[in-house]
Amino acid sequence: MDIEKIDKNFAVTNKIDRDQIEYIDAVNFDLYGAILDNGNYRRMPEEVAKSVSQNVYWINHCLADGRIRFATDSPYIAVCAYCNTIGRMLHFPMTGSAGMDLYSGKRYFGTFIPNIDEKNSFSAVIDLDGKMRDYTINLPLYTGIDKLYIGLKKGCKIKKAKPYRYTRPVVFYGSSITQGGCASQAGSSYEGIISRELNCDILNLGFSGNAKGEVEMAQYIASLDMSVFVLDYDHNATTVKDLQDTHERFFKIVRNAHPNLPIIMMTRPKPRLTGEEVERLEVVKTTYQNAINSGDKNVYFIPGNTIFPAVVKDMALVDNCHPNSCGFYFMAKALIPTLKKLLKGETV
Repeated sequence: MDIEKIDKNFAVTNKIDRDQIEYIDAVNFDLYGAILDNGNYRRMPEEVAKSVSQNVYWINHCLADGRIRFATDSPYIAVCAYCNTIGRMLHFPMTGSAGMDLYSGKRYFGTFIPNIDEKNSFSAVIDLDGKMRDYTINLPLYTGIDKLYIGLKKGCKIKKAKPYRYTRPVVFYGSSITQGGCASQAGSSYEGIISRELNCDILNLGFSGNAKGEVEMAQYIASLDMSVFVLDYDHNATTVKDLQDTHERFFKIVRNAHPNLPIIMMTRPKPRLTGEEVERLEVVKTTYQNAINSGDKNVYFIPGNTIFPAVVKDMALVDNCHPNSCGFYFMAKALIPTLKKLLKGETV
């Protein structure tokens, strides 16, 4: 017997039977953390992604921390998504890999949940109280969308959402963890938590298994207008030597283009490190220390093995590698004090 037949609270229905529903193409709303490239939803231009690697080009379809923002007094919000790939993994809830979250500021209203056997599209609806609010729809972390429609009650008011307090994005580059694996919801990546807490725009350039510190990626990031850059990719360098060969080079490419940009370096969020993982941490720490020794006054280092407090060390990772939502909360918590000061222009 299926559990939803015993406990109705586990039931998921994608049936939408709301009165006077009207679907609007999401291209008519403000898009953050992603772009429309030749009509396609992507996180960076396709030609740039292709120049980095074929895998980055493919993962670029996944819309981690992309957001649709608008204000409405509709008594419900529905989504109808046509997907080009759906993230489906044994250790990663589909609410995070393929679902979408609905927030107003820091307030969570629910998740648009796909059916477990979805092939290439899904619809879902969340009922509201009809009060005028700004809303943010967090797009899926490990799913690509070809077309997205937002369903609202016909005749409701629709306005632009208020802009973020900090409009120049914080840019994050890194691995599957940066991309959001394995958060339980699309909005509970550590970047998503930071965005809501600090009211700042973000750009997630996490590329699962394929953040290898390529020159092309560094040059693209160096071309961006950003408020802070967070560099976190030691997981994906194939060997310690690969990390040594690429990490400081990557940092310098971005630093040379942005002499005064705050840059935060992180290492993998794991409390107990293997010998090789300690070596990787030391590589990142060396890049940081070399920058300090050269007179750089706007570089910061957060060792990942210090992020999780003792009480949650064994509850923050789903597979001794990828954080769950608890782990991402503590990653965000580790970054927020520094980011908050940097975004205000204060000295850390």
